[in-house]
Amino acid sequence: MTDTITRTYTGETERQNDENETEREDESTARTDEREHCPECGGRLVSDSEHAETVCDNCGLVVEEDEIDRGPEWRAFDSAEKDKKSRVGAPTTNMMHDQGLSTNIGWQDKDAYGKALSSRQRQKMQRLRTWNERFRTRDSKERNLKQALGEIDRMASALGLPENVRETASVIYRRALEEDLLPGRSIEGVATASLYAAARQAGTPRSLDEISSVSRVDKMELTRTYRYIVRQLSLEVKPADPEHYLPRFVSDLDLSDETERMARELLESARKQGVHSGKSPVGLAAAAVYAAALLTNEKVTQNEVSGVASISEVTIRNRYKELLEASETAAV
Repeated sequence: MTDTITRTYTGETERQNDENETEREDESTARTDEREHCPECGGRLVSDSEHAETVCDNCGLVVEEDEIDRGPEWRAFDSAEKDKKSRVGAPTTNMMHDQGLSTNIGWQDKDAYGKALSSRQRQKMQRLRTWNERFRTRDSKERNLKQALGEIDRMASALGLPENVRETASVIYRRALEEDLLPGRSIEGVATASLYAAARQAGTPRSLDEISSVSRVDKMELTRTYRYIVRQLSLEVKPADPEHYLPRFVSDLDLSDETERMARELLESARKQGVHSGKSPVGLAAAAVYAAALLTNEKVTQNEVSGVASISEVTIRNRYKELLEASETAAV
């Protein structure tokens, strides 16, 4: 009896699915007919690419105008040239271990019409996802790269770094992996060092304390790995400029543009007097922001600046006095 009910229910379900599929095909056919036939006389529609219009071949009715030319802007005279110039598909990116060239199966268990899949289809899709993931990371090198790039993306998101910094960090890590610089070092350490170097190269530096706060390695390992990567890859990393930290500190403290302008003037005076030599750029930037806020009568405490810049209040007190003295000397 139970088997009879189950077969009856299954037969009704399949019949209902067939009816729904037939209705969708009828709707699709109707839409196709509307696009291919004139709404006035039923004549055949043709596309006029020269005038970017769709017109009726019989009565001349303009059905659509100002159409977008979806063809390529280049010309090709053979198949090889066509394949070379074609740019179909999503752009490649270094932030993915396969550069985004492989297939990615979504996690939603729904079909093309947004309807939920049956339990059997869900199991099938789960098996496909599993095998797809295995094929995407076929060897240890690809698994290493996937883990490292995921770590770089996680830290960059936590630090609010832009996409160009993530791309640069991914390229640096790929170079380190290709030149066999990872043996004896952790994946997290090299990934963190790559991100730190990329941020400095892009002019959006983060301090070692900020980087280590979101990393899974300590500050000592980070500095040691960073020096090794820069030396082995011959990276051109300029000394961090204190002015690069100013916009972020001023924004986090909700200070005015006048304060930022005053802080830049203080740093410029310190540079002329040689005060910045041998000093931490983060400390100089934080002290310049604090001193500028005092000069512009904005309320901000050393504790607030210390929290934003991740340095001690003692450093701020020592540096801001030196900045004020350098400014007074430059004025004289």
